[in-house]
Amino acid sequence: MTTIRDVAERAGVSVTTASYALNGIGSIGDATRKRVLEAAEALNYHPNAFARHLKKRKTHTIGVFISRFGGAFYEEILEGIHSIILETDYELLVCPESRSTRRMLLHRQVDGAIVFDSKISDDDVLKLASGHFPIVVLDRSLQSDFILPLLLDNAQGVREAFAHLYGQGCRKIAFVTGAMDSFDNTERMATFLAEAEGRNLHVPVYPGNFTEVSGYAAAMSILQSGDLPDAVFCANDQMAMGFLRAMKEHGLHAPADIAIVGFDDIPLSRYLQPSISTIGTSRFEWGATAARQLIDFLDTESPFQPHRIPTRFLPRESSTLRRESPSAAG
Repeated sequence: MTTIRDVAERAGVSVTTASYALNGIGSIGDATRKRVLEAAEALNYHPNAFARHLKKRKTHTIGVFISRFGGAFYEEILEGIHSIILETDYELLVCPESRSTRRMLLHRQVDGAIVFDSKISDDDVLKLASGHFPIVVLDRSLQSDFILPLLLDNAQGVREAFAHLYGQGCRKIAFVTGAMDSFDNTERMATFLAEAEGRNLHVPVYPGNFTEVSGYAAAMSILQSGDLPDAVFCANDQMAMGFLRAMKEHGLHAPADIAIVGFDDIPLSRYLQPSISTIGTSRFEWGATAARQLIDFLDTESPFQPHRIPTRFLPRESSTLRRESPSAAG
């Protein structure tokens, strides 16, 4: 592989002079600069921009460390991030969960990071964050001047969903959890159980992990028990889809037999039969806000401005009864 030393030898100059000529810096005569550039072209040599940036401790690249690419949920967040990056001269490096990408974060091979990967520990994030390496986290609450926890307002949407179910007379309600290491799942479950407790309702909790398969498994546990609830809140739409599939296999229908609510408002939830009642937010704006605040910090040292991304309950067919129960006001 051709190196800058080869270029310097061909042009008859020192490596330092060749470097200055190739990078357009230093007080080098036009003739010398031309000779170096011609040598580089003849040898098909291209300076390693990434290595130059590292030497300057600046890559002009934003790293997004995300648990997975698949699904509309992550795609819309990434589109929001990308929309802001396009307005700048920064590059975007998207890293799915892996050992090599975590090393990239630990070695600070980007100028700043957006982290949405629970496998990257809180300790690592806290140790890495600094005035020279700001971090936005989308899946946890951490306290640091150099970390922005940009989180969903999970509580608002969950309270609205609970009020919707309770207002229709649902009193036997179950909850299907997402992954237990998920900050969002923890908030959704805590809010829902608190709302139930405030009305003296006991809510059984069934384990899930945000996948359709886990929603199906939770439904099978409930259906096989023979003690059917009036309603089930699933911590995301994928699990609600799995729950509805199990109900269909058992000849049950939502909401007549069991009312179902999910979370995330993924596009498919609108078009299923029945359409899934869910809690939505602008994932595009979530990603855009993360990128905007990170770049403002990097470019102008503007302090992070923590706030919650709003959520709203979207009632659809899976939970909306044709008429309210006479006991709805109870």
